[in-house]
This record gives sequence, C-alpha cells and structure tokens, in this order.
Amino acid sequence: MARLTARRALFAVPVLLVVTFGVFAVAAASPFDPVKAYAGTAALGADQETLDRLRDNLGVDRPFAVRWWDWLTSALGGDFGRSTVMRQPVAEVIGERLVWSTLLCAVAFAVAVLLGTVLGVLAARRPGSLLDRTVTSLAYSLEAAPVFWIALLAIWLFALNLDVLPAGGLTDTGSEHVTAGQVASHLVLPAGVLAVSQLPWFTLYVRQGVGDALAEDPVRGARARGLSERTVLLGHALRSGLLPVLTLIGSRVPELITGALLVESVFSWPGIAAATVEAATAVDFPLLAALTTLATAAVLAGNLLADLLYGLIDPRVKLNEM
Repeated sequence: MARLTARRALFAVPVLLVVTFGVFAVAAASPFDPVKAYAGTAALGADQETLDRLRDNLGVDRPFAVRWWDWLTSALGGDFGRSTVMRQPVAEVIGERLVWSTLLCAVAFAVAVLLGTVLGVLAARRPGSLLDRTVTSLAYSLEAAPVFWIALLAIWLFALNLDVLPAGGLTDTGSEHVTAGQVASHLVLPAGVLAVSQLPWFTLYVRQGVGDALAEDPVRGARARGLSERTVLLGHALRSGLLPVLTLIGSRVPELITGALLVESVFSWPGIAAATVEAATAVDFPLLAALTTLATAAVLAGNLLADLLYGLIDPRVKLNEM
C-alpha cells in the first residue's frame, strides 16, 4: 500500500506541473482583460496611462511562463499568491470556501453511493421485473438530465411550489449567525440534486455487478447448500458485485467536482464555484492555478483511493503490482 501511494505521489508531480502550466497558458490567451476586471467600473473612466501603470503593478504584461514559474516557486514555499479579483491571499480564499464545498460533495457522494447500492441490489434481485424496469428507466433518464436542469426543477418544486426548503444560500435571510440547523436545511436541496446527478451511475453499476454475481457458480452453490436468500445476496453476491463500483468511485470525482460547481452556482452555495467563475472571467492567474491544482489533486486522490479499496477487498489483486 505504501509503495503504491509513493508511486502515485511521484506520478502526480509532473501531472500537476503540466496542469498548472496549461492554466497559465490558457489564461494568457483569454480575451478577458485582467486589468479591467481588477479595476471594475473605475476602468471605464480611467485614462490609458493609469491602466498601463496598473497593468505594470499587476505584472500581467510579463510572459505567462515567467508568471507561472514565479507562482510555482512561491507555492512550493506555501505562498500561493494574492488573488486580484478577491483582493485577498489565495490561501484565505480557498480556506474560507473549501469547507463548504467539501461538505456538499461529501454528503452528496455518500447519499449517491448508499442509495445507488440499495436500488441496484433491489433491481438485480429480480431481473426484468417491474421494479427492475422502473429503476433502470429512471437511472437512464437521470443520466441524460443536466444537473443545472435538475437543480432548477428542484427549486421550482420544493422551494417555490411546496415552500418546504430554502431555495439557496447557507443561512436564512437576515440571519447574523451560522447555525447547524440552518446549514442542514439549506444543504438538503443542493446536496440532493448533486446526489441525484451521480445516482444513476452507481445504481446501474451495482445492478450489473450484483446481477452477474448472482449467476456465478459460487452463489449457486451457496443456494444449493440451503443458505437463505438474504445471506446469499448480502454475504456473497453483494461483495463480489460491488468490486466494479470501487473503480467507479475514482472516475466519478471529476464529474462530482464539475457538478458541484454548477450546483453551487444555482443555489448560491458559498463554496469554491463563485471563486472559480470570478477567477476565470477576471483571468486571476494565482487563484486559477491554485483551484485547478486542488481539483487535479482531488481527482488523483480519488483514483488512488479506488485502487486501494479494490486491492483491500479483492484478495486476487496485488497492490505491489498495480
């Protein structure tokens, strides 16, 4: 396990270098002017000399490779630079928002995995039944639905029509303090929508895996020995059928991050989505690079976690050979 983790960590170094370099290259080619984005409405009445002086202070005229190298060397020392659009250190921008994005993603991912496992097992027990056809049809329909459309539909139904859940934000309007109860109530809709967007994949994978396991000889032998259907399903078929889902966990991390950005934007959730959008439109090089590095690291960590879980659960897999 330690050897695999070390190899993946070494592999992550060049990946992160390439990704951050690409961010600076793409941002440099962007048509957005970081100086006008930084000055805001004041740029409309500013003369060219003032804009040029501001451009020189921000260092945006330097080659992007030089800016990337300066940012990289500072980041290795723990200094991720200062965000021009947020007017504060990048580390503070991410620190203030990361906890809320992590909470949203963790709750949504846990709900999607648990609910997808339950629905997949129920559908796999009786292939071709009404329940199986209903679950699979719903899964395929949700798989094709855009997450922002699901979010808008959820707001229309639960916030506007039924008025049982808040439409967005982190706390109630006018509230001066953040309480656990308010956060929980405001978390239901965005986490539920994000979970629904990930649910079809886990449901279909579990259904296929458990269905194949139920047709294998070891499971048939367990039934022939007189074991109860519950023991056969939970003790034999489910463990074997969940193995493909472990690889799915790592591959769904990029989709989870992308979905979280859209969900946070629709529900005004105070995560890193707003910072990402503002950093992209304002060509905020330090913040863009830090957020992209964070997202890339999350994807690599998800893939590593999936491999470790697969190796721990399946004795046929040797971690030192991966």
